[in-house]
Amino acid sequence: MKLAMIGVGYVGLVTGACFAQTGHEVICMDIDSKKIEGLRKNEIEIPIYEPGLKDYVKLNVAAGRLSFTTDLNQAVSQSQVIFICVGTPSREDGSADLRYVYEVARSVGQTMQEYKIVVDKSTVPVGTAARVRQLIAKELARRGTNLTFDVVSNPEFLREGSAIDDFMRPDRIVVGVESPEAERIMQELYKPWTDGKFELFVMEVPSAEMTKYAANSFLATKISFINEIANLCALTGANIKSVQKGMGSDKRIGPHFLYPGLGYGGSCFPKDVKALVYIAQTLAYNFKILEATEIVNQAQRHRFILEITRYFQNNLEGKKLALWGLAFKPETDDIREAPSLTIIERLLEMGAELSVHDPEAMKEVQFYFRKHANRDRITYADLPEAALPKAEALIINTEWEVYKNAELNLIKSRMKNPVVFDGRNIYDPAKMREMGFTYFFVG
Repeated sequence: MKLAMIGVGYVGLVTGACFAQTGHEVICMDIDSKKIEGLRKNEIEIPIYEPGLKDYVKLNVAAGRLSFTTDLNQAVSQSQVIFICVGTPSREDGSADLRYVYEVARSVGQTMQEYKIVVDKSTVPVGTAARVRQLIAKELARRGTNLTFDVVSNPEFLREGSAIDDFMRPDRIVVGVESPEAERIMQELYKPWTDGKFELFVMEVPSAEMTKYAANSFLATKISFINEIANLCALTGANIKSVQKGMGSDKRIGPHFLYPGLGYGGSCFPKDVKALVYIAQTLAYNFKILEATEIVNQAQRHRFILEITRYFQNNLEGKKLALWGLAFKPETDDIREAPSLTIIERLLEMGAELSVHDPEAMKEVQFYFRKHANRDRITYADLPEAALPKAEALIINTEWEVYKNAELNLIKSRMKNPVVFDGRNIYDPAKMREMGFTYFFVG
């Protein structure tokens, strides 16, 4: 089947590469000519870090199943199914900014010459597919044509750092359709998956749109809940790791997302929680649980900062601190809504000097702080251990494997003071204290 991905960001590139891997012919379109040229080079330049993605892109470009263009007309005319994969960032009021989705819809209506299926792959609020249909129909009417088309909701459930595996071995595939023909084509598209053990759920379009928000918001709530339990453990003497095991063994709860830390970040959970709260408000419904989820998430990183400042008696002027982990989670270079940014900004405000490291997100953080008044007090270490000399404390923000497997004796020998603030609970507290560390952890 011939497919188009409109928007070559995280979702569009992963989706396009994976569909091509199963034999579909995919053309990826983006208005960013620099990005497209990088993907067309002999030595392909992938605009994001995602394990395994570059191999998929190179393989399918070489096989002729994956191509790239800046020409929307080319992408639409050559494809039967058109996926809208553009960004839907949060507005200040929490609502999803759908301008890019709507721009694509208008362009499709201005361009299409025959029956098409237009798929909302971007995360969008309930009612977006209906609006996309209206916009396409309006453009077709302007052209004086009565071409038929379908709009489908097919939300993505990709975790950064494991997106290839999530797409190729999905927990579920959700498709919202409004016609038998759209259902037939989407069933055919996903046949390589449904012929195996993976289940495709066909439902109403609004239900598919809501499923994405409901799933992400529930997971975000689970994270905030376990962080509240961890904070209560710290006050009662309970061991959060024991509580995790006890809770996670209950099949009705499960162990996933029961890891206390600095809260959730990235491009999905913060944005989707805000959007669902906003949707509820527009319907005069007070979504109290999600409002609390967001409050707890923000409070968690500030609670961690408070622990650091209390240790130094609220005097961080001239203190050198090492900081490991900048990305919001391991196996990505994404720093959107990353707790590390909040922590760095506050520590700089209080006069600290920071030596930071991350395996993938260093360039992104350098760009983020390029105009910051205190940017000169951040140094970027090539290796984790290079951030440690003269450090009066080590702060861990992201649970990369390289940090989990670090030699503890080396950490201790390099630092001025063996003090560790572990925001991800990657070390054993008893072992750390036995080795002479002053060790702070969540819960």
